[in-house]
Amino acid sequence: MPIPHLQHKRKYFARTRGVLTLVLASFLCCPHSSTAASEEDVPGKALGYPTGPPLAESGEQFRVGTFSRMDQLFPSNKVRKGVSTLPFTKAKQEPHITYEINGSVLTVDDYLRRNRVSGLLVIKDDCILVERYRYDRKDTDKFVSNSIAKSITSLAVGLALQDGAISSLDDKAAKYVPELKGSAYGQTTIRNLLRMSSGVPFSEDYSGNDDLTSFVRTLATTGAVETLKQFRVRTVPEGTKFSYASSEALTLGLVVRASTGKALSDYISERLWQPMGAESDATWVIDSKGVEWSFAKFNAVLRDYGRLGRLLANDGVLHGRKILPRDYLIEATDWHKHPEAFRPGHATADLGYGYQFWIFPGEKRRFALVGIFGQLIYVDPALKLVIVQTAVAKKPSSAEMWREFGALIQGIKTIYEKASCS
Repeated sequence: MPIPHLQHKRKYFARTRGVLTLVLASFLCCPHSSTAASEEDVPGKALGYPTGPPLAESGEQFRVGTFSRMDQLFPSNKVRKGVSTLPFTKAKQEPHITYEINGSVLTVDDYLRRNRVSGLLVIKDDCILVERYRYDRKDTDKFVSNSIAKSITSLAVGLALQDGAISSLDDKAAKYVPELKGSAYGQTTIRNLLRMSSGVPFSEDYSGNDDLTSFVRTLATTGAVETLKQFRVRTVPEGTKFSYASSEALTLGLVVRASTGKALSDYISERLWQPMGAESDATWVIDSKGVEWSFAKFNAVLRDYGRLGRLLANDGVLHGRKILPRDYLIEATDWHKHPEAFRPGHATADLGYGYQFWIFPGEKRRFALVGIFGQLIYVDPALKLVIVQTAVAKKPSSAEMWREFGALIQGIKTIYEKASCS
């Protein structure tokens, strides 16, 4: 199964005054005939994978260290774990998984070497079938999720709706964040922000002169509200066209913060991270006003990303206990629940877009939380299959990696029924 095409996006997150500059990119998924080059090493190994001020493409020599130490470089809020951890069981022996690329039969070891994967987790129900780390990373390291944070923000919206803090997804954002009254984002409904369909022009051509560049510069210096207030024009009716923009996820984060009266990190801690039995505190990078970057920079250990995926695969229920609102989660991740403009083949050439989740085509619901340089949580609810990948890909967008990931999924499915922890 080749991973389908996704829009190519880059997210430039700039810190001024010489503190730190990150140039981040989201994802490109499209089938190609070429095979990924072998990735036996990454720059920075000889220096012990240092952290440092990443430049250009997130500073390749710093990428391994930075992607697992983000909260040491930026001010962050904790997303605190609870008093109890929900354990996984683990296969006594990793199943022998093979997959095929261009006539060659490859293994998990090959996949890790060829694609600069820093962490890989394969879960069936409550059983860990595969858990791997590379580049001297370990199970206590917190890996940055990048745009996966958008999906976590969406879950916070769903919880706030269930709690009654948000009355309706058809409310305008300014109802909860009156400071945005008069701005285009403030006058957009929460539902259309979730679908990234505000109709507000937002260029992301990565030239250094686009809207995103000025957006992150303003965010770094003046905070989220002032950054969003600068957008006052809508060029197409809201709700009619999908157009990926990190600014819309930032608006959603402010809505959650204002409606619940809690920091996004605190709300997620209380309503998601603790109930799902996280084993470690997560962290969320904040701006100069103490507001979380709700479109990026969420950091957690690999197994906690797995716990999140497992919860999503079970429609928000954990061992009989409802944690996430099922109706919202189904709507967020099922293309049948959305107008044609957001369905697979329309939102992008192959995938659909729900409420900050990418949705696969087909009658069986499958979806993914996707982030920069190869970060991914793939969820197949019918199979109760979850695959978590963290990566330090050579390029922000790698068609070859996504094609190979699709082949790996097929290989996992081949052994899936027989694999177990017993």
